[in-house]
Amino acid sequence: MRKQTDLYFFLVISMFMFPPFTSGAELEIAESGILNVRQFGAIGDGKTDDTPAFAKAFAAAEQMGGTIVFVPTGNYLIEGTLDIPAHVVVKGVFEAPTARTQGKGSTLLATAGEGEADGKPFLTLHANSTLKGLTVFYPNQTQTNPPKAYPWTVRGIGDNCSIVDVLLVNPYQAVDFGTYPAGRHYIKNLYAQPLFKGIFVDQCYDVGRIEDVHLWPFWGGWEGELGQFTKENGTAFIFGRTDWEYVQNCFCIGFSVGFHFLKTKAGTPNVLLIQSGADIGPVAVLVDECMTHAGISFSNSQFMATVIVKDTNTGPVKFTGCGFWGIESTDHHAIIEGSGTVSFTACHFIHWGRKNPDAPALHVKSGSLIVNGCEFIDEKPQILLEPEVKSAVIFGNRLRGGQKVVNRSDGCVEMGLNVVE
Repeated sequence: MRKQTDLYFFLVISMFMFPPFTSGAELEIAESGILNVRQFGAIGDGKTDDTPAFAKAFAAAEQMGGTIVFVPTGNYLIEGTLDIPAHVVVKGVFEAPTARTQGKGSTLLATAGEGEADGKPFLTLHANSTLKGLTVFYPNQTQTNPPKAYPWTVRGIGDNCSIVDVLLVNPYQAVDFGTYPAGRHYIKNLYAQPLFKGIFVDQCYDVGRIEDVHLWPFWGGWEGELGQFTKENGTAFIFGRTDWEYVQNCFCIGFSVGFHFLKTKAGTPNVLLIQSGADIGPVAVLVDECMTHAGISFSNSQFMATVIVKDTNTGPVKFTGCGFWGIESTDHHAIIEGSGTVSFTACHFIHWGRKNPDAPALHVKSGSLIVNGCEFIDEKPQILLEPEVKSAVIFGNRLRGGQKVVNRSDGCVEMGLNVVE
């Protein structure tokens, strides 16, 4: 009996003195809760297909109930597609958006879906998952007109999907937060050169946020074949149904359309944009339709192209404290139709009528117009109101070269307190 007691005592003590063997990798995971794709077989040499290793890491993270999957410096060839489970963060080494970093830091080399614009996205985020600190590069893409078509690079499915501190070097289509509901999404510090489509938002029924996004032609430039394709076909920001989308410090250059607002099966957009802009493209803002009770509002923004509000629009479109410049092809800063009200407050207009000196800065074909506290700097026609304009209020503006407002409207038009020089 004494011997059995001694043996039991020894076994208990041994459990504390000699714990089960644990590898260094297992200890690291246990202490930090962070997984490393290298621990699951990822090589990162740009030649070995690391798709299976990433998939294993994501599966392990999902089993843990959500954690960080760290991607150390390397070029990770991903020949397949990746699903990032809910509550999982995929994190590279970058702590801020970068430029021209293909081959640097944590880079994913995407090759799947060539020629399939409607194929499965390269990366799919699920609820509460995050992509952070990574670069994605398409090594087989070409700087041609047209370039090779690929599916969306990132798609969100579920609420609270996030993209932070990410560079997408040459995606054909960058971010899709619209094909499936993705409410309360968060995009911050995203730099990219989308060749065809930039960011698409739709079916967002609870405040999405997009901040500090820069879409510009750093990879292929805008003077060659690829740049010509994007200037003729590319759209930087596309908004369908979204409820109180907040957009801040977002910029695009070299696209056919900068900001496109349209009606989808889900509904129409309501978007508030501040300190944003579209540069060097034929159309800065294109409004097909917006919410009739809320609409679209730009504040402290800059546009080097034309605003077009189509005859299908019924909601308010507002520009406050904005600047409008013309490029070589710009005749009008805005062409306005529809039954909604378009307003310009404390804005300035310059360099319109580049092809036709008699073209007005604002050509209003229908709907309603409010212009107040604005400055028209060029000595050219400022506003043309066509017969179908329902109403217009034009007051308190500074008009260079004399008042050159042509009123053909059959509606109610009020003008006054304008300073004419």
